Amino acid sequence: MIIYKDVISGDEIISDSYDLKEVDGIVYEADCRKITVGVGDIDIGANASAEEQEEGADDQAQQVLDIVHSFRLNETGFDKKSYLSHLKGYMKAVKAKLTEQGKSADDITAFEKGAQAYAKKIIANFKDYEFLIGENMDPDAMVILLNYREDGTTPYVTVWKHGLKEEKV
Repeated sequence: MIIYKDVISGDEIISDSYDLKEVDGIVYEADCRKITVGVGDIDIGANASAEEQEEGADDQAQQVLDIVHSFRLNETGFDKKSYLSHLKGYMKAVKAKLTEQGKSADDITAFEKGAQAYAKKIIANFKDYEFLIGENMDPDAMVILLNYREDGTTPYVTVWKHGLKEEKV
């Protein structure tokens, strides 16, 4: 399995166990599923007495998105101006990491152009997104985008391809 970590914070962001789709050569998208976590009904094999009323125990079970839960992503909030400010700084940091990694000038230029074009798509649909950050809550690290497919019910995350480093586990 390959775990993808944020090049800035080192947070685990996603893994190849999810169906990653590359979009525009700049981001990966992965559909999320709702899962139930926490204490649920526990069947111990005993028959419930007909006389006993269910005590309505607070079972603490909750529905969460699998990727958000698995990688301990945290919700955060942005308005357009603060998101653009963050994105500008983040892209500058990613560009520096690409330079450190010895990427060619053509690769870096392609990244910059692709990121700029994709950022315009995000801003055009800004109200549709929810924003998540990694476990360490590093304000300079990647902001993961959460949105819903056209069907309105399928959640998916978007992560910046060049802001990830692969780690085989």
